[in-house]
Amino acid sequence: MAKYNLLVNKRRYQAEVADDTPLLWVLRDHLGLSGTKFGCGIAQCGACTVHLDGTAVRSCVLPVSAVGMAEITTIEGLSEHGDHPLQQAWCDVDVPQCGYCQAGQIMTAASFLKENPNPTEEEIVEKMSGNICRCGTYHRIREAIKVAASKSH
Repeated sequence: MAKYNLLVNKRRYQAEVADDTPLLWVLRDHLGLSGTKFGCGIAQCGACTVHLDGTAVRSCVLPVSAVGMAEITTIEGLSEHGDHPLQQAWCDVDVPQCGYCQAGQIMTAASFLKENPNPTEEEIVEKMSGNICRCGTYHRIREAIKVAASKSH
């Protein structure tokens, strides 16, 4: 077991875990941040997406030992009051059905819009293709991303 000092959502945390513990389980089980979800455990579905220094990563396969001094942002830290443009657009468009994948969808979209604030439909489809929604809300997800992009101009 090793002690890790982590910067998560602009707060310092300490976790004593094995080096190969996936970041997902550190966030959920040791820090109590349960917004990040476990989906597949092999980085294929996107439910576990968080930001590492602003870049979307799959926390289910990222060992905590690989985080280093990077800043981690989870869905809980995306905005202080849940008012990030994507979170608002998700509500405006009424995206979720079951909601399980939505934190990962939003985190992927937030990183994407940061690098590409005015994406085309094709770019949205391509970027979001790695995130699975078992309820099939893909059309509404794409629409919410377009709404959020239009509000950031």
